[in-house]
Amino acid sequence: MTQNNIREVLAKHPIIPVVTLNNPAEVDDVARKLIGQKIFCAEVTLRTPYAMQGIAFMKAKYPEISVGVGTVVNPQQVEELIALKPDFLVSPGHSEALVAAMEASKIPYLPGIATPSEIIQSMELGLRTFKLFPASLFGGLEALKAYGQVFQQCKFCPTGGLNSENHQSYLALENVISVGGSWMLK
Repeated sequence: MTQNNIREVLAKHPIIPVVTLNNPAEVDDVARKLIGQKIFCAEVTLRTPYAMQGIAFMKAKYPEISVGVGTVVNPQQVEELIALKPDFLVSPGHSEALVAAMEASKIPYLPGIATPSEIIQSMELGLRTFKLFPASLFGGLEALKAYGQVFQQCKFCPTGGLNSENHQSYLALENVISVGGSWMLK
């Protein structure tokens, strides 16, 4: 299972800003900051009442930015998001039903994991590319080094606790395809 070609998306965007939007002014502010840093990707979280509008607004006004949607936690959200045509979906965890909905959407998707058992269960579903969340609480660099030895066919996008000082250390790992965080927006 290629997860609707998520690795192609992640390979183009080694740094994925995680963004929470509350109003149109924030969309413009975020877009200007990202473009100014030559970052053309954003994962907009579904943590605010404005999130869906913000995703639509960002996609329409800033077509040069690949707009993904984060904090996807149930199949109903996936159904609602299909109409917005996001470039990718990200979940902090996953279930069989959520994976089935994301796969059926034809939108590239990145399910979350934290433990070896979750990786094994996910591999049984055919998954091979994961968000490690929250990375800082589940071993960070050391966990990913160990996962690289045990789960050689898997790639990861760690988020949670990454910053301007440590993100390059994560990107240097062979099994890390991209990293997520919000440090570039501060």
